[in-house]
Amino acid sequence: MISQSEFLWYIPNDVKSGHRGDAVDPNHNSLDTLTLQAKAMEDNGWKGALLGTGWGRPDTFTLATALVARTETFEPLIAVRPGYWKPANFASAAATLDHLSGGRVRVNVVSGPDALAAYGDKEGDQAQRYARTKEFMRLTRRLWTEEDVTFRGEHFEVEGSTVVPRLEPIGDRRHPKLYFGGASPAAEQVAATEADVQLFWGEPLDGVRERIERLKQLSKTLDRDLAPLEFGLRITTLVRDTTEQAWADAEAKVANMAVGSAGSWQDHRHGVAVGQQRLLDLAGKGDVLDDNLYTAPGKYGGGGAGTTWLVGSAEDVARSLRKYRALGISHFVLSDTPYLAEIQRQGSQLLPLMI
Repeated sequence: MISQSEFLWYIPNDVKSGHRGDAVDPNHNSLDTLTLQAKAMEDNGWKGALLGTGWGRPDTFTLATALVARTETFEPLIAVRPGYWKPANFASAAATLDHLSGGRVRVNVVSGPDALAAYGDKEGDQAQRYARTKEFMRLTRRLWTEEDVTFRGEHFEVEGSTVVPRLEPIGDRRHPKLYFGGASPAAEQVAATEADVQLFWGEPLDGVRERIERLKQLSKTLDRDLAPLEFGLRITTLVRDTTEQAWADAEAKVANMAVGSAGSWQDHRHGVAVGQQRLLDLAGKGDVLDDNLYTAPGKYGGGGAGTTWLVGSAEDVARSLRKYRALGISHFVLSDTPYLAEIQRQGSQLLPLMI
């Protein structure tokens, strides 16, 4: 049922025009243009959108605040990085926006590489990076749910900290959900103990099934003290009126990517993370896996988020999404370009089939 699944879109939040084949427009990242997209999501069945992040892009939290102010129900999934933010600063900012918006904030904690020195941050090895992320998530949640918090960790500390305004429960929601990604063993340990939603990239069904089972077992082994971990999928969905037209358009897009004329797909330039490598490795198993998972885009898109595509008619793609849902996926973050046109097309053609 659609009430058991949540569907978000994607806003790249990029100063460069033509992102991933989007329409080239000098006003592509203006507040009016982005508001038009957010309102289109409200009108076409989407809960909200993941906002792209990284140094060299506009500040994600500022954009989220602006879009919340111009919409009624749009829920931003705000990507944030430990180190760019300290837990108490972020917890206060997010609590304020959540209060002003009536509970519309979602948070995606990003721990992947970034241009750290550009904003005065630094990290050690992978173990240190994920240990810091774990502290960030645990302390942020405590600041949202407890008062007079004192915490002295390896990476962060606060003393007698009470974040205001206090978050008011909305049903069984006590605070904004914390989404998290990452495929390495270190990342999965953080997800199993600290995340509300583990967000996967577009892998074949067997790979997602294996990861869900492993994370559930890790949650038990590591004595998770939160509600059961939920699971999400971030993937590109290329939907057309017919299966044949969808594949023709998908192959044409990849041909343009191969010659560098499909806009920037290199959103993950700071080394190859484990999750990226998993997507890159899929192309070696075949250009099409499962029924309609197109892996070829990953060859030219750096293996990042959204570089595997579900391709087909609305019914083809819905059938595949239902298979992921049967595995336990309940949060979907979809996208295709041109962003505005596809918000409308997939909202009207794809989402009704997920009921």
